[in-house]
Amino acid sequence: MRQSLENMREQYGNESLDKKSVAKNPVIQFEKWMSEAMYAKLPEPNAMTLATADINGKPTARVVLLKGIENDAFIFYTNYDSKKGQDLLYNPYATLVFYWHPIEKQIRIEGRVEKVSAEQSEKYFHSRPRASQLSGAVSPQSSIISNRKVLVDKVEALKKEIGENEIPRPKSWGGYRVIPNRFEFWQGRADRLHDRVVYIQAENNGWKIERLAP
Repeated sequence: MRQSLENMREQYGNESLDKKSVAKNPVIQFEKWMSEAMYAKLPEPNAMTLATADINGKPTARVVLLKGIENDAFIFYTNYDSKKGQDLLYNPYATLVFYWHPIEKQIRIEGRVEKVSAEQSEKYFHSRPRASQLSGAVSPQSSIISNRKVLVDKVEALKKEIGENEIPRPKSWGGYRVIPNRFEFWQGRADRLHDRVVYIQAENNGWKIERLAP
């Protein structure tokens, strides 16, 4: 297996990327690439790796779903008591990574993280399928449990308790916004001479655009 991994090669090169051709605003450039991923019918193009670090700087990464872009901030929802929530409580910075292999594109977004309002979390929670609301309400995310039956029993107990009434959103469940200060757009090219364009936040909320070596 080790040898087969070493010999794996993928040739890129369908498109190019240049700092003169990208949008001046990185969010507009992101939306352009997201539209391409959606047009290509990629499975869950809004899936993104979320990397955080704890109070001691130890990193952790996992895949979550982007649920919106508002005022140039990137929104996702989770359990505030989860590992990612605990990381962000003490170290409110994160990196997002989107990788769309079929169209040979990757985007990295770095920024500060803050919670969205309780009202916004409430609205999104109740827009979810009822079964998702139930699981979100009972799951002590990232906590050790003895088996799956623990969660199934909690869901059934909550169903009986509330009947057809509205499922209350737990205070431990809600949204975050990532407020970017750096974007990097990567376009796969032949012979590993990939194109990389970085946006670095400048004064007056502007953006400085540079090209990076692959």
